[in-house]
Amino acid sequence: MTSTPMSNIPEILARLRRSVAEGRARPIEWRRRQLDGLEALLVEHQDDFARALAEDLGKSPAESWLTEIGFLLTEIRYVRKRLARWLTPERVRTPLATLPGRSWVQREPLGLVLILGAWNYPVQLTLGPLVAAVAAGNCAVLKPSELAPASAAEMAQRVGEYLDRDGVALIEGGVDRATELLAEPFDAIFYTGGTAVGRIVMQAAARHLTPVTLELGGKCPCLVDRNVNLPVAARRIVWGKFLNAGQTCVAPDYVLVDRRRHDELLAAMVDAVGRFYGREPRASADFGRIVNRRHFQRLERLLEHDGSPTGRVILGGDRDADSRYFPPTILADVSPDAPVMQEEVFGPILPVLAVEDMDEAIRFVNSRPKPLALYLFSNDARLRDRVLGETSSGGVGINDVAMHTTVPGLPFGGVGPSGMGAYHGRHGFETFSHRKAILQRGTRGDFNLRYPPYTPAKMRWLRRLLGRA
Repeated sequence: MTSTPMSNIPEILARLRRSVAEGRARPIEWRRRQLDGLEALLVEHQDDFARALAEDLGKSPAESWLTEIGFLLTEIRYVRKRLARWLTPERVRTPLATLPGRSWVQREPLGLVLILGAWNYPVQLTLGPLVAAVAAGNCAVLKPSELAPASAAEMAQRVGEYLDRDGVALIEGGVDRATELLAEPFDAIFYTGGTAVGRIVMQAAARHLTPVTLELGGKCPCLVDRNVNLPVAARRIVWGKFLNAGQTCVAPDYVLVDRRRHDELLAAMVDAVGRFYGREPRASADFGRIVNRRHFQRLERLLEHDGSPTGRVILGGDRDADSRYFPPTILADVSPDAPVMQEEVFGPILPVLAVEDMDEAIRFVNSRPKPLALYLFSNDARLRDRVLGETSSGGVGINDVAMHTTVPGLPFGGVGPSGMGAYHGRHGFETFSHRKAILQRGTRGDFNLRYPPYTPAKMRWLRRLLGRA
C-alpha cells in the first residue's frame, strides 16, 4: 500500500464516521474479529516485521520478537480472554432516596479515535493502542511515525488485509499528514512521543474538546542503594538502558548511586556490557542503531558541555555516523547542570552520579519534573516505602527496570509532564471507553416527597433520606 493521498483523507474519515454512526464496531463479535486479525497479522508476518525493524533501528530478530511482536501477542490474548467480562454492566448500590430502582455503569465506545504512533517501537506503539481501541468497540485511524519508514510501510501493506477496512484505516506520511488529521474532530486522540509534539497535539485537540491520552517520557531516574546485589543491579540496568540502543521511553536515563558503591557499580556495568555485546558492540547482532542522523548528532552534542567533555567516559568508543552506530556509553563525574542531565537522553548514554545517601537521591529526583518511570535497587523495605511515598512517577520498578511495562494488569502511563492517561490490559479498554451512568426506576408508587411545595415536614424527611449513603 502506498502513501495515502492527501485528498483521500476526508473520504477515509467520512467512511469511518459512517461506520461509527451505524454501530459497526459495537458488537463483541466485531471486536473479537479485529483482535483475531491482529494476532494473525503478527504471527504470519513476524519475519517481515523483523526485517523492517532491522532496517529502521538495527533490531535483532530476538529483540523484535521480545519487545514488539511477542509483546503485542501477549496483550492481544490477555484482552481477548477478558473482553466479555469487561463488557458486563457493573452494578452499583442504589441509595435509599432513589428506591425502588437499580443503578449500573455500562461501557460504550467513544467513536472514531486517532492513534499517533512512535518511531522507537514502531509496531508495538502503533498497534498496541489499537488493541485497546478495537476491544472497546471504536473505529480507528492509525498514523505511524515516518521516522521508521520500513515498519510504517509494512503495517500499511498488511493492516487492510487483516482488519475491517470500514473500521480501521492506516494513513502514512509525515508532519503534513499528522497536521491535517489533527485539524479534524475525533472522539479521542492517543499520542506516543516527545513532549514538544505532545503540546501540539493537546492544543489541536482543545479546538474540538477532544480527550487526549499522551504517552510522553522524561528523565527516568535509577536509584542504587548501598544495600543491594550490585552484579544483578548492574546487569538489569545495562539491559534496560541499552535495549534498542537506549531509544526506550522507560530506559534508565541516569543513575544515582550511594557514593560507597559508586566505583563498584561502574565496574559491574562495564562488565555487563562486555558480557552482553562483547568487546566490540558494533559487531554484536543484539545491539541496535540510532534511528537517523539527526538523532545521532543530537547524542553527540550531549557528550560535550561548553566545549568540554560532559563527564569522565568510563565506557564508550568509536562512533560511525554512516551506519548510525553509537556505542554503549557510561559517564561518571557528570555535572547536574550538564545538557545530558537536562533533556531526555533517548540513546545509549548513561550518566552515573554519586550521592551521599538515598536522602540526597530522593531530593534530587523531587527537584526535577515527574518522570515516566522510577527505579530503585535496594533490599531496605523502609527505603522502598519512602521512595514510593515521597516521589511521583508514572510507574516504579523495584530491583528491576522496564519490566513493569510487561505486566498486563498494570496501567502504563505518565504523570505531569511525562504524560496523561494510561493503557495496557483493562486500563487501555477503559481509556477508549465511555463509562455511562444509568439509573432505572419504575413508574408505580411515585411519592411526592421530592416535589414542591417543600413543607417543613417534607424537609425533615428529605434530610433524613439524603443524609444516608
